[in-house]
Amino acid sequence: MENENMLYVTDPEFMERFEHFAFEEVPNEEGQQLEEGTRYMAILATLIGCQGADEYRLVLPGALDAGVTPVAVKEIVYQAVDYLGIGRVLPFLNVTNEIFAGRGIALPLEGQCTTTLDNRLEKGAQAQAEIFGEHMKEAWKAGHINRWLAANCFGDYYTRTGLDLAQREMITFCFLMAQGGCEPQLTAHAAGNMNLGNDKDFLIQVVSQCLPYIGYPRSLNAISCVNQAAEMKK
Repeated sequence: MENENMLYVTDPEFMERFEHFAFEEVPNEEGQQLEEGTRYMAILATLIGCQGADEYRLVLPGALDAGVTPVAVKEIVYQAVDYLGIGRVLPFLNVTNEIFAGRGIALPLEGQCTTTLDNRLEKGAQAQAEIFGEHMKEAWKAGHINRWLAANCFGDYYTRTGLDLAQREMITFCFLMAQGGCEPQLTAHAAGNMNLGNDKDFLIQVVSQCLPYIGYPRSLNAISCVNQAAEMKK
């Protein structure tokens, strides 16, 4: 918090307007509000997606205070590796561990894995089918990347406890929205969210609550992808 506090001295006008917008106007916008824990989970995933490590360090304590569990936080960080790669996620894992240690949260946390190296492909393909449809049970056969996607991304991570499938699809939406350049995947995962009950209005609320952290261009692109997914589902 020391760096943030310095901004009140060096940039007081900026901090006044930013804090009013990000912490008062956006969270309280009529029709765009989210339950506090959900809002914090979306923001944490978005900050990982846009590589906002300094802001992540400031937001994580508030998320924990709001009731986001340490397990949920770790699951967000772990799943991010599939969408951003370890090169971009490792700093967030380190920050998370530092903050947990400072709060006396014992590590490692209780394990959440539900698959084995023998059944991860089968279970991952099943998770894909639950999100995107039965045709995904055979999609892994299209090539080794598709097989890795089913076994690693879905079999190793989506099958873990700590977050349900709808929550996992929401954070994936945030990872993709925040990093930009992934609009085809973002549209596909917007549809996946809708299949799990995270409807168009909910996704626009997620975009709205994350806008202060990623800016207008990527937020507007995300809303376009949500609208496109909704049209495709009609």
